[in-house]
Amino acid sequence: MRIFEIGTGYTSIPANKGAATEIVVENLAKALTAQGHDVTIFDIADPHRLPTCLPIHEVKLPRLLSFTDESLGIKHKLKRVLYSLALCRDLSVALRQAGGGERVVVHFHNQYNACFFFTFVRKVLRRKAFVAYTNHSYIWHDNWEVIRDTVKKRYFQEVKAMREADLCFVLNRQSVETFSDFLDIPPDRLVQIANGVDTDTYLPLAPAEIKAAKEGLDLSGKRVIVQVGSVCDRKNQLGALELLLPFMKEDASLTYLYVGGVIDDQYQAKIMNRAAEEGVEGQVVYGGEVTPGETLNRYYNVADAMVFPARAEGFSLVILEAMAAGLPVIVPRELKLDLRGCVVYSGQDDFRSLFASCVLDSAECDRMAKQARTTVESEYSWNAIAGEYVSSIQAHLSDNRS
Repeated sequence: MRIFEIGTGYTSIPANKGAATEIVVENLAKALTAQGHDVTIFDIADPHRLPTCLPIHEVKLPRLLSFTDESLGIKHKLKRVLYSLALCRDLSVALRQAGGGERVVVHFHNQYNACFFFTFVRKVLRRKAFVAYTNHSYIWHDNWEVIRDTVKKRYFQEVKAMREADLCFVLNRQSVETFSDFLDIPPDRLVQIANGVDTDTYLPLAPAEIKAAKEGLDLSGKRVIVQVGSVCDRKNQLGALELLLPFMKEDASLTYLYVGGVIDDQYQAKIMNRAAEEGVEGQVVYGGEVTPGETLNRYYNVADAMVFPARAEGFSLVILEAMAAGLPVIVPRELKLDLRGCVVYSGQDDFRSLFASCVLDSAECDRMAKQARTTVESEYSWNAIAGEYVSSIQAHLSDNRS
């Protein structure tokens, strides 16, 4: 198949920060290319792009708006709009040049990009494309009554994109039910799919490498529990600290290490203030924002386990990365993740029981670490996930021809 994977314009590919959707686009494109498909990534132009062997068509913007960062102010939103318009221009040219045979798969990952495509690209050109849309938004994780007003105000473009796409890929069961029941998207156009993980990058390190990594982070002799993700209320680092406090007070070597860009400075201050109030400030370590890949893998490897009490997620890449690095991962039942291999708890008492039996018991922790790695290798490699994308698209194309 000929496939155009569409970068969001949020930051360039390969990502040099924890930009989950860009990481998905990059790794999916790699896996599809390895399987023999003709893949081109359309992405925002960036003179400082990290090295890559992937074919990337750069979508150029005026120099004033050609930055690639994660700020969410007015300038950033204007950049999103202008990128989406420029993307329509470039996709129109590419589709005009495409032959009249098999339709080109145009795979979007962002509501602005897809909505603008359906609005501004001529219908005669859109007919040459098979449009797939993967929904990465965490907002759909919640019940419809809770999110309805937010959807009307901020996600109306995503609604349009999903209603008009030929096929929609969705990362969790809750979202599938919402789209079918409340947005009238036909079930046969909804496919639940998982994200994958790069098991060659995220993997258990040798004991000597772990020792060196711990020394470099001043964590020698510490029993480390890690959490990776943007520092904000939704990721709930403060909740993780509350869960761990009883164990930290009993064991001065138990350390909570959290890593990710700070989205909310006041929230970051609350974490540190709470640690000081409880007298465990020396056991709470903020690791900063860490570059994805080998550097982030070292942070996983210095830990014994990962806790991830986030309030809402579409499908968290960091859970798979931690499992690939050989960590047991503990998540709340309320997160409703359709992900095999995690330890799931219901409330504080259940967390304490599971933490004691699954993490503090070294033999059980080692067993679960190996099981976590085995699970991602067998079920969540990007090669396997790319195969699921291709099978679903080919089946839908066949149905349309018959």
